[in-house]
Amino acid sequence: MNAAAAVDNLTGPGAPFEIVNEFVLGEQMAVFKNRPRSARELLLDSARHGELHYVVLGDQRLSFAEHLQRVAAFAHVLREEFGVAPGDRVAILAANSTEWIIAFWATLSIGGVVASMNSLWAPPEIEHALESCEPTVLIADRERLARVPAPRHAVSYRAIEVESEFDGFVARGRGAAISDVPIDEDDPAVILYTSGTTGRSKGAVASHRSICGFVTLSKYSGAAAMAAAAAAANAAGTGATAAAGTRQIALITVPLFHASGLYGFVVGQLATGGTVVLRSGRFDEDDVLRLIECEGVTMWAALGSMGPRVAERAHGCGRDLSSMRLLAVGGAPVSPAHQQQLRAAFPNAAINLSMGYTSSEAVAVVTRIQGQEMRDHPTSAGRVIATTSLEIRDPDGRPVAEGVDGEIHVRSPYLMVEYWRDNAATGAVLKPGRWLAMGDIGCLRDGRLYINSRARDMILVNAENVFPTEVEYRLDAHPDVRESAVIGVDDPSTGQAIRAVVVIAEGTTLTAAALQAWCRDAMAGYKVPTQWEIRHEALPRNASGKVLKRELEHASQQAGA
Repeated sequence: MNAAAAVDNLTGPGAPFEIVNEFVLGEQMAVFKNRPRSARELLLDSARHGELHYVVLGDQRLSFAEHLQRVAAFAHVLREEFGVAPGDRVAILAANSTEWIIAFWATLSIGGVVASMNSLWAPPEIEHALESCEPTVLIADRERLARVPAPRHAVSYRAIEVESEFDGFVARGRGAAISDVPIDEDDPAVILYTSGTTGRSKGAVASHRSICGFVTLSKYSGAAAMAAAAAAANAAGTGATAAAGTRQIALITVPLFHASGLYGFVVGQLATGGTVVLRSGRFDEDDVLRLIECEGVTMWAALGSMGPRVAERAHGCGRDLSSMRLLAVGGAPVSPAHQQQLRAAFPNAAINLSMGYTSSEAVAVVTRIQGQEMRDHPTSAGRVIATTSLEIRDPDGRPVAEGVDGEIHVRSPYLMVEYWRDNAATGAVLKPGRWLAMGDIGCLRDGRLYINSRARDMILVNAENVFPTEVEYRLDAHPDVRESAVIGVDDPSTGQAIRAVVVIAEGTTLTAAALQAWCRDAMAGYKVPTQWEIRHEALPRNASGKVLKRELEHASQQAGA
């Protein structure tokens, strides 16, 4: 049996990941027949992991059994004392913590909706989100609670301070059972606010189906990878078989209000019996390396600039990093040079370096690439995952031929239901047939997706299209460049000019002339930046790891004023 057939055997009639057609929100789609129907099912199933550690933060060790008891207790208080009913919102505004996770599961278990709020927001941004979601309860730590403006007359909620009140409420509800209130698969579960790089944040509403789909797709991807590896080994005559998956210990270095931290780890690890390791305070490369060694971390999502920063520090750090087996990258395009840097820093995870393409609106992973395929095609986002459809469309909404650039559109059962209370914004991205416009430009080649740029980031130089990622990949390949960002700026002669902001390694000196020559050796002259900013401080990024190019554009405008 070849690898493709082995993978297909996972989804046929009677197979563990059997795929059938069902109606989802009025549209017929391919779905997994055997799937959990609500986040509460995932929660109840976690009881089988007993005394294994689910959450680790410093000296805190929270087992699955104790977690389930605390969730039931806090859920009881939310329901009975605060009147949280199905569909009511519970806003969470706090740094990563065990309380954050307990509040999340407690809310979902009673049919409530978690409004996951950005802990980095300023008071006006907090006020906007609270007025939008109108929570029944706000759960916030002391630092963030101090930023919350006084509620206006139209917004009324009860605030719970994490440090002084949370444990008391849990103690008050001790002994309660998990609620059995009915939850429909397509009921809203989470409002995940977008990063706001294009204006005020919008609330992408994920359903219970969305969250459970993220889990099922992750399990399917793991099983498919093992089946393909076993088939390849048999075909090679080695007699080797795919090794059974080991229990994962995942380090979370992104905020829990971000999709990868929340769905990928908090939900994913609960569903598989793995551990999530949290850390407090600002991102710190040395502390990440310490935790990998001390906690035996096996899995880490190195999003944005975190990966290169840790990889650079890993060499000569003296830490035992051999436990690391799975590395995920994403949140923004990751250059081949940075991919190789991670493989060198974590050799035991080199073959399992992976990337998944998704968004807050898509919820579950859309495409995925890993292992040898990622080595062979380092600029690809991979192949479309099971139960998901993908099209590249022109500006008129028509599918284009393979190899032609256009806007990426995705269709799956797991897409957001809507933008919370924003019909206009929802209609702008959710097209007929529940196709989601991702806002990214890309193309399909040999069945693999290649993402070129955000549509709004494309630069037009003398009527020639320049995709920033292509230039950034070339700059990042320079041995003395830590990271880079490329933006378009107005130019009276060429329409737009290319400006590169380049972060160079400590102790190095790079000139604009040297970088221009480096780019010119590998790309057409019109793609070579003509304006340069060379610096040592890191690029500004949001919580998902995306460079805040608007800040760079604003700084450029100020400098030219």
